[in-house]
Amino acid sequence: MTGVGRWKIQYGSIVEITSEANGRIEETFRTALADSGFYGQTVVIFGVHQGNCIGFSSVGSSAAGDRVVSYTGLLRDQKMEAAWFVVSDKALVATREGEAAALKPVNWWRAVTTSVDTFERST
Repeated sequence: MTGVGRWKIQYGSIVEITSEANGRIEETFRTALADSGFYGQTVVIFGVHQGNCIGFSSVGSSAAGDRVVSYTGLLRDQKMEAAWFVVSDKALVATREGEAAALKPVNWWRAVTTSVDTFERST
């Protein structure tokens, strides 16, 4: 796989793969999205790869609760295209309009967010 290096998602977030030896990936992730539960943090990510297939995950905690993020995708032609899943333990919830929101556990069906991203090599 030759994924070692810096990768940028179309929205500005950065993944830096520092090792891919023996099918294992070590890297860091820093999001550029202010509405992300990982915003302002550089989180360590671990994963695996086989051929062009890649998968990596990380966990984090913030004022918005605990979360785990996982990416699974393909690295081809200097692009890494991946589906991602974020699972959050809690969310800010207001009991009615005008009241301050409080952090509360969410039901399983509300805990998962998913989408796709394209990473491109960055200098």
